[in-house]
Amino acid sequence: MDWMLVMQALFGLAVFVLLALPFSSSPRGVQWRLVGVAILLQIVICFLLLKVPVISAGFAYLTQAVNALSQATQQGTTFIFGYLGGGPTPFEVTNPNAVITFAFQLLPLVIVMSALSALLWYWGVLPLIVRAISRVFEKTLGTRGPAGLAAAANVFVGQVEAPLLVKPYIARMTRYELLLLMTAGMATIAGSVMVIYASMLGNILDGALGHLLTKSLMSVPAAILFSHLLLPELPTAGSDASPPRIYGGSMDAVTQGTSDGLNVYLGILAMLLVLITFVAIFNSFLGLLPEVGGAALSLERVAGWVFAPIAWCMGIPWSEAPLVGSLLGIKTILNEFIAFIELSNLPAGSLSGRSQLIATYGLCGFANISSMGILIAGIGALCPERKLELGELAPKALLAATLGTCMAGSVVAIVAG
Repeated sequence: MDWMLVMQALFGLAVFVLLALPFSSSPRGVQWRLVGVAILLQIVICFLLLKVPVISAGFAYLTQAVNALSQATQQGTTFIFGYLGGGPTPFEVTNPNAVITFAFQLLPLVIVMSALSALLWYWGVLPLIVRAISRVFEKTLGTRGPAGLAAAANVFVGQVEAPLLVKPYIARMTRYELLLLMTAGMATIAGSVMVIYASMLGNILDGALGHLLTKSLMSVPAAILFSHLLLPELPTAGSDASPPRIYGGSMDAVTQGTSDGLNVYLGILAMLLVLITFVAIFNSFLGLLPEVGGAALSLERVAGWVFAPIAWCMGIPWSEAPLVGSLLGIKTILNEFIAFIELSNLPAGSLSGRSQLIATYGLCGFANISSMGILIAGIGALCPERKLELGELAPKALLAATLGTCMAGSVVAIVAG
């Protein structure tokens, strides 16, 4: 264990809290006990899920289940897309990597996971887990009612789907609860894309799915912590909420889940096409400027310089901080999908195994600029009378979710040693 790096990560925890205070509506109103408990809870969750052998073994089985699901999905993609979907090729292949298609082999898993999640929700499996998780945060942090339920649901469903579960309560939520609803959506990732990311990172990180699930669970107390720092409020009694019945039957769940998954699938493809193109255009313009340090300027290099101190505060050695900072910048400016692609494609030896682990936690979240628009539009459609407030709170939610995600990187750096 490198105690200097552990101390560095501990220092980072304090830095992330202090960075939020200038943007707080009432710094004197901050309940420091809640802040301390939220940080401790993140450490406990991380330690239990990563260091307790029984739970670690469970994650190993979960990874095997994901692999089985991926293989089953390939049966469908092969039937629909032929060799583009992973089936036998009608020609001799000299470079196997050349026939791996992201759109037709990897990404269809999003549709399958969306349908499976909907089915598990109808059968009562996911509501039971969500309710148990929300009870933990109610007992430890005092967050209960619709906002706490939706925050816990974000571990498994998307940032737009979670607010649907508490739609009748949104109009009566306090500004803090509304901020928490948005922050939790940005600080976590949906279960459907979690499996995709695990598949992408499987070659560089053992037990990738377990780490992503651990990070999402840690993000709930982090979201509560930073939402409270920015809008200090004592927890209100609120109205208790239970996960609602949103499907009419098993087939209805599969149908709606498939439709939702298709929308996500097409949205991801379009988003990647546009954003990667924009990055290339932007880098072309930057390339016209004089070289810096013997190399042309690029969005990745500039992001690395800006976010390198943040990466260092997460427990990354300074020699690797610019590279991890570049990934954090890409995640914040563009999205985590592109950042994970960049991480998975890094040349061997670019980052140590420890830094890859910390970077995975730091990138795991929907905290990016486009998510602000998604949340404003999505929650605003559910409660139009609060759309103006959503617009006002969106930058705070982005800040809170970004700091919460970075704090998770510091926590795993401390636990991993």
